[in-house]
Amino acid sequence: MLVQLSIRDIVLIEKLDLEFDAGLSVLTGETGAGKSILLDSLSLALGGRGDGGLVRHGADKGQVTAVFDVGIDHPARKLLRDNGIDDDGDLVFRRVQSADGRTRVFLNDQPASVALMREAGLTLVEIHGQHDDRALIETDAHRALLDAFGGLTDRTADVGRLHEIWREAERALKTHRAKVEAARREADFLRSSVDELEKLHPVEGEEEELAERRARMMKAEKMASDINEANEVLNGQASPMPTISGLMRRLERKAQEAPDLLGETVAALDTVLNALADAQTAVEAALRAADFNPRELEETEERLFALRGAARKYNVTVEQLPELAAKMVADLGDLDAGEERLAAMQARVGETRAAFMQAAEQLSVRRHEAAEALTAAVMAELPALKLERAEFMVAMTTDAESAGPTGIDSVAFHVRTNPGSRPGPIMKVASGGELSRFLLAIKVALADRGSAPTLVFDEIDTGVGGAVADAIGKRLRRLSAGVQVLSVTHAPQVAARAATHLLIAKGPSSAGAATVSTRVSTMGADQRREEIARMLAGEHVTDEARAAAARLLDVAD
Repeated sequence: MLVQLSIRDIVLIEKLDLEFDAGLSVLTGETGAGKSILLDSLSLALGGRGDGGLVRHGADKGQVTAVFDVGIDHPARKLLRDNGIDDDGDLVFRRVQSADGRTRVFLNDQPASVALMREAGLTLVEIHGQHDDRALIETDAHRALLDAFGGLTDRTADVGRLHEIWREAERALKTHRAKVEAARREADFLRSSVDELEKLHPVEGEEEELAERRARMMKAEKMASDINEANEVLNGQASPMPTISGLMRRLERKAQEAPDLLGETVAALDTVLNALADAQTAVEAALRAADFNPRELEETEERLFALRGAARKYNVTVEQLPELAAKMVADLGDLDAGEERLAAMQARVGETRAAFMQAAEQLSVRRHEAAEALTAAVMAELPALKLERAEFMVAMTTDAESAGPTGIDSVAFHVRTNPGSRPGPIMKVASGGELSRFLLAIKVALADRGSAPTLVFDEIDTGVGGAVADAIGKRLRRLSAGVQVLSVTHAPQVAARAATHLLIAKGPSSAGAATVSTRVSTMGADQRREEIARMLAGEHVTDEARAAAARLLDVAD
């Protein structure tokens, strides 16, 4: 429920801090005291339309803060959590309105959007008045109210889930049918492509491996010619080894005769021969290492070029060829097994639709029963509200062709205000005063079902008095047993039924007597009796009015 409302610099309100209790609270005061400003401020804190003109004259900005105490499972908490806003403790809605038209929103002290504030606000407070049609203008709201009255909200949610399963099966069928038809149109190309890619059998990572192998073999091919030339010089016919060897043997024989002269030369030639032998060994090893099969290079290049050619043909990279091949095989499989799958999916659509329709038809039966009960409950409230000649009815149309997430029923509240007249939608047929009383009758019939935890009624007793006003007061009091009710009223019979009575009045502002400010005070028993007497008698309160006020309060108690 609404536990606190703080207003700063909004129209005539300079500074106002209000606390609210459960049950029925009424707000009274003379015309122009600021009752509508109070409701406009609350509406602003619930995501209503902002306007720079709401800011008090001379102020740069105004601010409204509404604090709510609701259960842990209340939908407003889930909305905040779903939008990343902490919902621990009370829910604090704060709206800052600048005089230049800009507005800022804070939910639990975290910046938020006006749209989120409005969506959450609708779950917390309903404001109803002669010109406030939000609760009755949408037929979707009528269906939701009927479901709440009949205890069918969970059944409707189940029907919604079955509807989504059915629609998802239809979407899957549609997608698969389009896929099969597309594959069928490209069947010849698809089959030849699958054959080609299956023969090619591309493997992930193969291109890089082939390219590296080809580069190694091409490098080896180029180096092999140089190594062969070196081998020819060292081991071929032009090799210097035999010449140097023969020369060294001759010099060795001569060295026996003159060792001092030829010993060093013979040793140097021996070193040269050993070095040349080592070089021969190294060149032979290099030849063996660089040896490759030219056919292998040719095969590697053919494979690499085939992969790259296929990639160009299908407009993909070589790395994507295996994935493309798998997709084409799957598409061909869809084509080959398409009819069988289509038949199975069509059967699935039929099964899910049948399950939905069965649940929707059962829900429709229960809704018709609930419609009769709601009609009777509302009709029982009308005579006391001076609508004894009026008729309320729940108009239901059941059409399987118009099935939706909420079932197969359309629901609208219709009324007939005079016998013999044609019934029609409540928003079009009922006048402002009648609309308010119809709304009150509906809310009383619903009690605490299908309602926000706080209901605000703005002068719904306008134009009525006496017994009718008393009947409105009784019903507001009865309604307040299940939800918090705030009522702006001019009817003393309604005010007398309140658990809390707030007086709205004008007084000098902090700037002095030259400017005025709206103030609200909670009245005690004596003040309350005097205010109700004023409401009965007008400007001059008489002892008779005070006595009548006391009787009203005694009867209400």
